[in-house]
Amino acid sequence: MATKLYVGNLSFQTEGHQLRELFEQYGDLVSLNIVTDRETGRSRGFGFVEYEDEGAARAAETALDGQEFDGRQLRVNEARPRNEGGGGGGGRFNNRRF
Repeated sequence: MATKLYVGNLSFQTEGHQLRELFEQYGDLVSLNIVTDRETGRSRGFGFVEYEDEGAARAAETALDGQEFDGRQLRVNEARPRNEGGGGGGGRFNNRRF
């Protein structure tokens, strides 16, 4: 089973090929994604890398968390699963009693 890592505090100028070169030092990647803003297409400063081998993922996490890359100190840790269900809530009638 693949292991996905969260990579935070990326420079807004970091490109996928740069991140791939950095993380492939620890093993073969299954996927790599730098998250971008839907409207502007600009990097949001974080992304995800996924390794097939859990050992490679742990090695990358240990070696790269806190390391400087592209002028920023990286935050690298295992990605948490997305919350199921939609977002939402809120709204003006959400807490209304009937």
